[in-house]
Amino acid sequence: MGTFERYLTVWVFVCIIAGIGLGQTFPDTFQAVGRIEAAHINLPVAALVWLMIIPMLLKIDLTALMGVTQYWRGVAVTLFISWGVKPFSMALLGWLFIGHLFRGYLPAGQIDSYIAGLVILAAAPCTAMVFVWSHLMRGEPHFTLSQVALNDVIMVFAFAPIVAFLLGISAITVPWDTLLLSVVIYIVVPLIIASLLRRKLLQQEHGQERLQLLIKRLGPLSLSALLATLILLFGFQGQQIIAAPLIIAMLAVPILIQVFFNSGLAYLLNRQLRSPHCVAGPSALIGASNFFELAVATAIALFGFESGAALATVVGVLIEVPVMLIAVRFVNGTREWYERRSGIEPSGGVVR
Repeated sequence: MGTFERYLTVWVFVCIIAGIGLGQTFPDTFQAVGRIEAAHINLPVAALVWLMIIPMLLKIDLTALMGVTQYWRGVAVTLFISWGVKPFSMALLGWLFIGHLFRGYLPAGQIDSYIAGLVILAAAPCTAMVFVWSHLMRGEPHFTLSQVALNDVIMVFAFAPIVAFLLGISAITVPWDTLLLSVVIYIVVPLIIASLLRRKLLQQEHGQERLQLLIKRLGPLSLSALLATLILLFGFQGQQIIAAPLIIAMLAVPILIQVFFNSGLAYLLNRQLRSPHCVAGPSALIGASNFFELAVATAIALFGFESGAALATVVGVLIEVPVMLIAVRFVNGTREWYERRSGIEPSGGVVR
């Protein structure tokens, strides 16, 4: 992990302060940016999201799907957690904490919007940073690659229905046309562009080296686009945060719980199924992490810059790196305990 990525939480805090300050100083400018949209999609944010997502998707080799059955135990657990548990557990935690326990401390008009943001945040697994987490825990790289590629394909079809279903049972009106357009703009189109660019580079002489060089060069640009989006968000959210700074802390509670719950559940299920530790670790982290770039963009498209939903997804960005590093440390620290279970080969051998 580079210096920029390692201190992502610090940069997010800087963007919070900068966004709030700039939003209070130049409110007309931020309002003008917020009005640049088509079909409820903010065009400046769409451009920034492409800059965020496409460099990350360049790392994904969709041909890895051909080998996804090699680690079928880990794949089954990760799919179950990512699509069958995480979005629903987050909806439950959002309803419990935001809708009830913290309700009296939050703006009444934003309660449903906060819950919606939490659901959107949890509805898609991370596609990029998990490679970092897998590397830090000496995870099986082929499993990580094939699992991420599979999740990307599933996301195209499952993200919109899951979000719509969970928001629907929360009595939140979902503009289906905007949601589906968000999927096309923020998932389908970037995935196609990244896949075509990746293929073109690999067909050239020294293609792998060219690809890795491009990914390395675009990495800071991707995170810079994320930070620019955050400045826009906090420029709109500034007044609300100044009035009630504890909102961020309260939104962080269900996010923290769901990360530890889902990563722990995935880790234990893999141990029960006797997956090797080098598969169980990445499985737990993929199952617990969030595709926050997509979440931020979708929340803005559905509810707007000034919504509680947009703020809730930003809180996910704020705590992503430190929380996932804690999970990595736990997985690494329990390796010996994990491999005591009969039928699990110690590190170095891989049971498929």
